[in-house]
Amino acid sequence: MFPVTLEGTAAPTLMWAEERTIEPAALEQLRTMADLPWVHGVRVMPDVHVGKGATVGSVIAMRQAVAPAAVGVDIGCGMTAVRTDVAANDLPDSLRSLRARIERAVPVGFAMHERSLGTAAFSVAGAGVHKGWHRFWKEFHDLHPGVQSRESKALKQIGTLGGGNHFIEVCLSDADEVWLMLHSGSRNIGKELAERHIAVARTLQHNQRLVDRDLAVFLAGTPEMDAYRRDLSWAQEYAARNRAVMLALVTKAFRDALPTRPVRFDEPISCHHNYVSEEVVDGETMLVTRKGAIRAGKGELGLIPGSMGTGSYVVRGLGSELSFNSASHGAGRTMSRTKAKKRFTVDDLVRQTSGVESRKDAGVIDEIPAAYKDIAQVIEAQADLVEVVAHLRQVVCVKG
Repeated sequence: MFPVTLEGTAAPTLMWAEERTIEPAALEQLRTMADLPWVHGVRVMPDVHVGKGATVGSVIAMRQAVAPAAVGVDIGCGMTAVRTDVAANDLPDSLRSLRARIERAVPVGFAMHERSLGTAAFSVAGAGVHKGWHRFWKEFHDLHPGVQSRESKALKQIGTLGGGNHFIEVCLSDADEVWLMLHSGSRNIGKELAERHIAVARTLQHNQRLVDRDLAVFLAGTPEMDAYRRDLSWAQEYAARNRAVMLALVTKAFRDALPTRPVRFDEPISCHHNYVSEEVVDGETMLVTRKGAIRAGKGELGLIPGSMGTGSYVVRGLGSELSFNSASHGAGRTMSRTKAKKRFTVDDLVRQTSGVESRKDAGVIDEIPAAYKDIAQVIEAQADLVEVVAHLRQVVCVKG
């Protein structure tokens, strides 16, 4: 059944979704992206929906160019999960107290740590965070001049969740194994870097005749491209380090909730879903942007979450060259946050998150499960891209 071809585009555009199920504005964005002269091809994931400039759920292979909007403003946003040796019946009686422990350990929403975790992060996050820490922060001073006053804030936001669709969850597999999972990105510093570079790209002469200047690109061999890729690489690393520190804080909180039982953790699974990488596509090295998509090379593990009441999937890539070795990053929204807030009530949220220890108030109505696509259908649509390793259902969900 899939993929299907989006007709009338300059660059080949293959979709793992029926055209009739995609909102017209998203189809327009896809056609505009595919018509950029630098684009080799576009691949569209089943969770596709409208984004700023470029659709969320799209993979674009470009020759000697990159569009910052095709990466997104939350550079390096992604997922991390780890399986524990704890079974469902080992969990504490009070999942509310477990949620409270996690919320005390990890600042959410606009909150941040009172002071930088600094080297204290090493004691909770281990060698993975310690490696290259000083080199990483030294490179901050090479970033865009407009963010140089943000270093202190960026330091305090390492190990914090943010808001929106970001979350920390305690999940159960179908075999009742307990998993910890989290979703977050590069926090405010990634957003500021992205917005500054998008603004620069819009001013460049070769972008002046674009149909949508939000899709302005940088060209290889220019100082603007070099500056963007430097800052992009740094922000992607920041996002990965942020998740590593958060996972360490969450695993400590989880251990503290089970004081009489030693807890062991498997090797974490981690993946970006807003990023750029150099990859060989159709025999040629290109810059591949994934905005709301994960890499699904053969044998590679990935994470595809649903909404806060519908569970998530651990998957293994099948290495589909047709999809540029990609898969979806989640369920994908079916309506805007504004529309969801107008349409649903707190009572609706309570019903749709039954059985999940989570916030159930007006502040998270825009994250209600009904505002998202059916994650089971999204997984089914990409059966040729990934195989399911585990299905997880959340029992605790922390949101900002």
